Amino acid sequence: MGMRPIVLRVLICVIWISVIGLVWLSITIKRPVETQITQIAPTETFTSRSSPVPSPVSTPAPAATPEPEPTPQVPSSFVGQVDLIVPVAGVRPDQLLDTFDDARAEGRVHDAIDIAAPAGTPVIAAASGRILKLFQSDRGGTTIYQLSADEKTVYYYAHLQGYADGLAEGKVVRQGEVIAYVGDTGNAGAGNYHLHFSITAVSDPKRYWEGTNINPYPLLRSSVR
Repeated sequence: MGMRPIVLRVLICVIWISVIGLVWLSITIKRPVETQITQIAPTETFTSRSSPVPSPVSTPAPAATPEPEPTPQVPSSFVGQVDLIVPVAGVRPDQLLDTFDDARAEGRVHDAIDIAAPAGTPVIAAASGRILKLFQSDRGGTTIYQLSADEKTVYYYAHLQGYADGLAEGKVVRQGEVIAYVGDTGNAGAGNYHLHFSITAVSDPKRYWEGTNINPYPLLRSSVR
């Protein structure tokens, strides 16, 4: 009978310790789970979305109105400073055709104008100046290079039938003076009688074959004869 109270006390202690242990274990397990849930649960964030901006509707461009063909222009340095006459006797300015930009063989551009006239028609000096060179060319045939009085431009006459009597290199000729005659020499083609006339702006008269080509057409069209 003396042992029973001791055993009962031990049993009560064991039960009490077990209860305390279960409570502690329950608390220990519950906290990590809550923490994990708290960490996993996303924080919902709301961001405002603007409505998509529609792409601008492309409006077809109005049909382009064709522009009138521009009048041939010459460098400003020549305007009012070059007074030319048509270099073929009897041909009026309004009879000229602008063939400056016409294509030629081997991808070349004409860079001159052709003035049609019967064979033997007098070719006259377009301006006063000095005869630089009388030359026989494969393409141009019988040709003349003339330097202007101010030595800024060279006038080139080609496909000539022949030179006027007394014409020579170094001679100074007056505007309107007969210097040659219309022909079909060079590559003009048999029977294709015309004067090939070009103007070149030069920086060195000694290199008369080099320079900037100037369209003679607007200058000759503005002449009075």
